Amino acid sequence: MLANLFTWAMTAAGVSVVLFVKNVNREFLDSMLGFAVGAMIFVVVEELIPESQSIQENIDLVTIAAVSGFSVMMMLDVALG
Repeated sequence: MLANLFTWAMTAAGVSVVLFVKNVNREFLDSMLGFAVGAMIFVVVEELIPESQSIQENIDLVTIAAVSGFSVMMMLDVALG
């Protein structure tokens, strides 16, 4: 319950910053988006992949699926980007 309240408070704080600050420096926005991407990659590498490998008996299948998904997303990023 306390963790949910903390998550809500941080989301509300982020939204309030966006509401009151209309003009954001492009370098600042780029660095914050880079930080968010790094945080997501960290969560995937540290939490999701090891947990999926511990649940699934065939570790090779999980690894191939993760690499394939990453490859498809990179190709879509380049093709649509």
